[in-house]
Amino acid sequence: MYRAARIGGDFYDFMFADSCLIFMFLDIAGRRDEALDVAAVVQQRFQQIAPEIFQDGRGNRNDQITDLAIELNRSIIEASHGVRCAPGFLGCYDEAVGFVSYINAGHTPAMLKDEDGITLFRAAGPPLGLFSHSTHDAELRILRPGAALVLVSKGLVESRAGSQELGTEGVKEFLSTHQFQSAQEICSGLLGYVQQFVQSRKSLFRHGGAENDVTALALVRSVAAQRASAALA
Repeated sequence: MYRAARIGGDFYDFMFADSCLIFMFLDIAGRRDEALDVAAVVQQRFQQIAPEIFQDGRGNRNDQITDLAIELNRSIIEASHGVRCAPGFLGCYDEAVGFVSYINAGHTPAMLKDEDGITLFRAAGPPLGLFSHSTHDAELRILRPGAALVLVSKGLVESRAGSQELGTEGVKEFLSTHQFQSAQEICSGLLGYVQQFVQSRKSLFRHGGAENDVTALALVRSVAAQRASAALA
């Protein structure tokens, strides 16, 4: 979910291919008109190339998400006619095994909420769009039934109430103290929480809300689906 109409370079997209949910979350730097033009090109490329990369269910998911990152990195550079900083998070959730392969390229940490608490998926490489031959190593994590993977924009964690910044710790606190049944509940609840935080001191979002998107993206592994699968086994 976006807090309101996009005012910066945040955007996300997802699709299904084979047994995978493939998703991306990018923050393209620059003026709004430039960022949105680049985003349109990258989104089109994502829709085109992702099904081709993930069509082989026997392929290595980490290798596939790495190949996707390489393609999108090139698209950003080509669409920008040069360097363009684009922190991003790319993921492939394989429904058949419950694993997510991901790359965090200079993005804010993703957060995994499960029975063990909150685990951060920190950046392990530079943002996309900076180096034409840049490669990123994908990582693999399991999503247990009921687990939630949550991504937030830089604009969200930099939301301020007076001199106090929400930060990553504020998002962790929200996730730790609330229970959810769906990804939609997480996103809407989190954006509402940020709104209350900002208004607690009659402040506005950083820079008056004029430069940063406030965005949340969530993936929840269904407990019900897991039970149904077990019943059919």
